[in-house]
Amino acid sequence: MARTSPRRRPALIVFVIVAAAACLALGYWQWTRFESVGGTGQNLGYAFQWPLFAAFVVYAYRRFVQLEDVAPEEQQKIVTGDEPREIPTDLLPQRSAPAPDVLDAGNPDDEAHQAYNNYLAQLRAGEADRSST
Repeated sequence: MARTSPRRRPALIVFVIVAAAACLALGYWQWTRFESVGGTGQNLGYAFQWPLFAAFVVYAYRRFVQLEDVAPEEQQKIVTGDEPREIPTDLLPQRSAPAPDVLDAGNPDDEAHQAYNNYLAQLRAGEADRSST
């Protein structure tokens, strides 16, 4: 459902015209640099790129006007959609179980790890004693 009186922002229209004209002017300038004696392929690339920027500015304004003319109820449907979105369970690879030796409590690395943690706890206790005095 379209609004009965669509608003067109004059400042935005002026901006689109100025931006598109500037992009086209920059494209023409790059084309003349390409045609000159010292022109390179980079100038040719920019000469084709700037008109694309101008077209994008016009397209973005056109899309903005289209979305502005949509009723608020319809905008919510466009943004969120009516369908729930879920990630399929088989999309990601299945996670493998950890190796049994990692879960083993008798692992020698655990003793070294515990000894290191005890050492750090002693250092932290020593730092607390120094900072309190």
